[in-house]
Amino acid sequence: MPLTLNVGLSKKIGLPDYGSLGVSCNVQVELDQALLLHDLDGFQQKVKQAYIACHQAVNDELNRQQNGDVGTLVPSNGKGHRGNSASNGNANGRRRDNTRRATTSQVRALDAIAHRLQIDLPALLAQRFGAQHSGELAITEASSLIEELNSQAAKGGHR
Repeated sequence: MPLTLNVGLSKKIGLPDYGSLGVSCNVQVELDQALLLHDLDGFQQKVKQAYIACHQAVNDELNRQQNGDVGTLVPSNGKGHRGNSASNGNANGRRRDNTRRATTSQVRALDAIAHRLQIDLPALLAQRFGAQHSGELAITEASSLIEELNSQAAKGGHR
């Protein structure tokens, strides 16, 4: 008779403005009952493997959600608003949260695209994000802005 092993893991992190993001993973596997009766070390190894798989999946998903890689939640105000037009609530450009900053490549891309489209990037950043420089943006905000500006460039327009 098979033995059913069910391993689950949930993790919840706080976001700014009383928001939160939660992820869970549950894995169910059938094992040989003999493991439990005759090979406790082997059984423990199977449990550990299932737990590690859940742990990795939960952490990967939290990272994707926080970094906006899947285009869903962005920790801007905890209500699921996208980071493409949401301000961080701080007009002086300082962030209250600890989201990852824009990468060097994103900063260079924003500067190049804005130059090509003849957009006043500092004014746009101040208006949209309360930032003085593209390096102050969250990685997800920079990504969304690059996508938006590239879309404008493809349409042949500028601001």
